[in-house]
Amino acid sequence: MSSPTRSPLQRLRRSGALVSVLAILASFVVGGLLIAFTDRDTKEAAGYFFARPTDMLSAAWDAVAGAYAAMFRGAVFNYDAGTFLGMIHPLTETLTAATPLLTAALGVAIAFRAGLFNIGAQGQLILGAILSTWIGFTLELAWPLHLLLVVLGALLGGALWGGLVGWLKARTGAHEVILTIMLNYVALNLLGYLLNNALQREGSTNPVSPVVNPSAQYPLLLGPEFRLHLGFLVAVAATAFAWWLMNRSTLGFEIKAVGANRAAARTAGIDTFKVTVLAMVIAGALAGLSGAAQVNGTEKFLSESIAASIGFDAITVALLGRSRPIGVFFAALLFGAFRAGGVTMQIATGTPIDIVLVVQSLIVLFIAAPPLVRAMFGLNERRGKKNKNPKGAAGAPATVGGDQ
Repeated sequence: MSSPTRSPLQRLRRSGALVSVLAILASFVVGGLLIAFTDRDTKEAAGYFFARPTDMLSAAWDAVAGAYAAMFRGAVFNYDAGTFLGMIHPLTETLTAATPLLTAALGVAIAFRAGLFNIGAQGQLILGAILSTWIGFTLELAWPLHLLLVVLGALLGGALWGGLVGWLKARTGAHEVILTIMLNYVALNLLGYLLNNALQREGSTNPVSPVVNPSAQYPLLLGPEFRLHLGFLVAVAATAFAWWLMNRSTLGFEIKAVGANRAAARTAGIDTFKVTVLAMVIAGALAGLSGAAQVNGTEKFLSESIAASIGFDAITVALLGRSRPIGVFFAALLFGAFRAGGVTMQIATGTPIDIVLVVQSLIVLFIAAPPLVRAMFGLNERRGKKNKNPKGAAGAPATVGGDQ
């Protein structure tokens, strides 16, 4: 009688984490092909491919290896630097770039687990940045208290913007995608208005705010040579909070229940109205925390480009991390590395930085199609195997494999 228990190898083959890793690998392979096709030396060698095919293959390998090596030097470890500080500087830049991505993606992930497609992290980040900026340059307080108020202001701004979506969704049934898209535009235009009026730096014609007071800034963790600041540790703490919320709290259980089946959760006695609002409040608060990281940690002032594309990249990070806090943490590090290493790759090798955006997009494509990834790497298991037990013993599986 065959045992229905799967072996560790079978569980690995069917795991979502393996699909994510293979999706990243496939994206880098396709990105490498694009690098080779856009490389000048490779295209020249292709002109006489049938005479000396190894020339084109060698040029393609050099282009791809050189581009990815430059990305590694710019994002993880610069082995060409003359000092230890120079060697680890790229890693600190990766952590700095990953900090706002991490908290925003955690907010998106929590909303996903509640069955809500939150694409409003951009607007929630902006509202958090506005409040943290205003508190940062208008108040004169001692460092720990001032920074604490800044963080609370960022949390409050994002929570209000996200909570509004949750309330409208729960009360009226309005679709959260439409709500968050519209509120993103409202937040962006509100930011532009404030930077040209109430928050504009005195004596400046540019739409920028005053520099926040030193007591409102995240302290640098490794000294003035690096941009890495305390906000990264705050983001790590937010990851721990999100893990506890989703895996150890009653509210987290309710969020997952509502996300799995809202009608069944309501029948079981769960207040779906409360859960929907609270999920979006928490999601918005985490995204607002990204605004404080940008203003009070990295940039030190508010500008129209403060959010960049962080709120939208957070959706990709949450998808790659499969909406789980630990997975989101490592996905944010990867995308932080893309941000930090892409510039070095372009400067060192001339490879267009758009290749990085293509790789990021391919990751989303492959994550959204697990059967495609499994087929590419030969992980699909055959279905409908015949039962070789002549007596048809109970417990023998009728099929093997299948996606969960």
